[in-house]
Amino acid sequence: MRPVVNVVRGKTVPEALDALNFLPQKVTRIVKLTILSAVHNMLDQNQDERIDEQELLIKEIRVDQGPAFKRFRPVSRGRAHPILKRTCHLTVVVANPTAVEIPVEEA
Repeated sequence: MRPVVNVVRGKTVPEALDALNFLPQKVTRIVKLTILSAVHNMLDQNQDERIDEQELLIKEIRVDQGPAFKRFRPVSRGRAHPILKRTCHLTVVVANPTAVEIPVEEA
């Protein structure tokens, strides 16, 4: 999931969705739905403001480790090998480009 997330980090929402349409990984659908959910959440929370969806910027997108499902697979001689089915948490923060602070390097 992290390689797909790295492609869309820092882009505007329409650019990110266009980039996800052309990636072959299955996880692009999940990332796309999460970005759209973050956009709609921002629009719902700021109903009194006029926000253009085309100008929203992906301020932060992060993949963190989630819980792992523990399973066992039977092998020869009556033994069992553990299998960890790993999961992850996907966090997306969108913001207006005017609200995003650009860091200035001091010399």
